Amino acid sequence: QVQLVESGGGLVQPGGSLRLSCAASGSIFSTNVMGWYRQAPGKQRELVATITSGDSTSYADSVKGRFTISRDNALNTVYLQMNSLKPEDTAVYYCQWSGTTGWLRKTTTSWGQGTQVTVSS
Repeated sequence: QVQLVESGGGLVQPGGSLRLSCAASGSIFSTNVMGWYRQAPGKQRELVATITSGDSTSYADSVKGRFTISRDNALNTVYLQMNSLKPEDTAVYYCQWSGTTGWLRKTTTSWGQGTQVTVSS
């Protein structure tokens, strides 16, 4: 019941920057956690960053100091600012939403469709 629309992916040179956005919509009662995951070809999906309802953030070691996750509660939108991009950051990036929906506040998790980020010269 929650749809996630991602944007901001594309091709960027090493050292460049991209900003991903993910807007959640639907019968949202409350948002608990939003985050970003990524999956490179032949590899498992891995956590990139998360932000909780208490604005607590966490990052994968590989992106600490380079990526910043933020949230706009009014817009139910999460962002991922990616700086100093490296070729190894190349992957499909997926937005994740976790919270409650509907009259009964059903706990649920939703995933975005994924957006391609390619870091190459």
